[in-house]
Amino acid sequence: MSVYAIGLLISILVYLVVGSYAGRRVKHLEDYFVAGRKAPTLLIVGTLVASLMSTNAFMGETGMAYSGFPMVIIMLTAINCVGYVAGGLYFGKYLRRSRALTVAEYFGQRFDSRRVQVVAGITIILGCTGYLMIVSQGAAAIINEVTGLSFGITLLIAWSSYTLFTLYSGSRGVIITDTMMFLLFGIIAFVGLAYIVGDSGGWFATIKALATYEAKPGIISWHGMTGPDQTWKTPLESLTYAIILGLAWGIVVAVSPWQASRYLMAKDEHTVIRSATITAGVVMVLYIVLSMSGAAINLLNPDIEPAQENMIWAAMNVMPTLVGVLLMAGIMAAGLSSASTFLSLIGFSASNDIFVRHGGDDKKRLRASRYAVFYMGLVALALAWFVPQGYVYWITYFAGTLFASSWGPVAFMSVWSKRITEGGAFWGIVAGLLGNIGANLVSLLGIIELPVIFDPILVGVVLSYFTVEVVSRFGVVSRTEHARRVQLHEVPASELDPIKLRRTLAWAKTVLVSGVVLAILMIIFYAIPYQQAIEEAGGSFGDGRSTGGGKMSGEMILAIGVGLSLVASGALAYWGAIRSFRRAPTSGRW
Repeated sequence: MSVYAIGLLISILVYLVVGSYAGRRVKHLEDYFVAGRKAPTLLIVGTLVASLMSTNAFMGETGMAYSGFPMVIIMLTAINCVGYVAGGLYFGKYLRRSRALTVAEYFGQRFDSRRVQVVAGITIILGCTGYLMIVSQGAAAIINEVTGLSFGITLLIAWSSYTLFTLYSGSRGVIITDTMMFLLFGIIAFVGLAYIVGDSGGWFATIKALATYEAKPGIISWHGMTGPDQTWKTPLESLTYAIILGLAWGIVVAVSPWQASRYLMAKDEHTVIRSATITAGVVMVLYIVLSMSGAAINLLNPDIEPAQENMIWAAMNVMPTLVGVLLMAGIMAAGLSSASTFLSLIGFSASNDIFVRHGGDDKKRLRASRYAVFYMGLVALALAWFVPQGYVYWITYFAGTLFASSWGPVAFMSVWSKRITEGGAFWGIVAGLLGNIGANLVSLLGIIELPVIFDPILVGVVLSYFTVEVVSRFGVVSRTEHARRVQLHEVPASELDPIKLRRTLAWAKTVLVSGVVLAILMIIFYAIPYQQAIEEAGGSFGDGRSTGGGKMSGEMILAIGVGLSLVASGALAYWGAIRSFRRAPTSGRW
């Protein structure tokens, strides 16, 4: 057995031990579903980041960066990071205030409707099962790479490893192991970048080499590789894609179940806002590190196939053995952390939102929930076994953005609109879901080639919003619905604590200042050396497009924009926290 395989085995055993310990403290349904609603800021940040940064980040998106589009990923991340703060302020803290066990249950309570809860639960199962399938395949691929065992065996190993501790410990174990995994892959991502860049001749030599890289011209330009044979033909198409995906994933991280449900576990509403704000900064920095790593690996080996395995190749061929083992364990951790989150959400939704067990004591419901987690896990295992591999990036984006299309308008309107009705919420979710799936099928089958502006995500969001408006116009908001919404805007006295507020504002200011620092660093270490390299090469490159000349280049604007995204996040958190907790609003307005 290789040292890499031993490293993965040890890391899996550690998570199992921790999950087993956490499971002993699960006594009630709230412990299993929402970790007793006592999680501090560190654990919420850990589980938010770990749930997002799956094998898609370390394989799918670094594979996209390796293939020629690192700055597109950074651009869309800069846009969607603001979604964390907007989600925490305008949905997350109200979600926690509802004291629901799941996000689907929140919708059912808010609209006093069993069918709204069920359709939301079905959406969770559809989206998260697809995501879990891909994450399981990614984790299996990592084990396969270091052990040489067949894919079937490694898939069973990966599935068993996250299923065991999720099944027993529920959310309490998930958030603890998530945080451990986040700290591991977060630290090792920086260490890995240092070795990759070091082997490429140092940071500035790497930027210069990539700026003039003939095999993939424009790989680190602000828009990535464009041209007749590329995914995006023009820089405008690339920009449009980044904006649409950035906005869509901003909605995803704001309201999707694997992100918003983390707020149900927070110990108070200040923890919700602090966690959302810190996560925005952490995710932005991590994606810069991973995207630059993926691009730089081209200088060491331009022929990695499939591209999504470039980080695995770097771990086993570029880094010292110990660092490589830790990086492999970190990539594995990213997959396991997301898998445990998705599995718990699928199982919780099946047992609490769809196949509800009425009556019975807490222990019987807890046992039924564990059965649901196991059976839904078997479904995901079967799909991962039979669905072809190699679609990590695209299937993840499809599954993840279902929630932006189906839930986005309904989630925010459930808090802020006085007009939305039960019928509007139900049909809005259905229309958004079917609109996204339908547009994707039309594009996949080649019936119509949809332009970037008609991305399936955007089609679903627009259909969902207009359906809510039209159906609600012909309906009536019931007294119960009105009362539930009013209750959401009643701030608990315990949240109006000036000491808590000062701490929340301090974190908001920290992220704001970090945005300024990040912009300066991006200018010094990316925009300026990139422009200098292009100018030394003659001011144009590859297909003749001009990339030099002028101080305010696209790369300079990107560098500033990345920093401004964190400035905006910090400022929004500061302003929102003051409005939320210096006085107690009694109602919201759309």
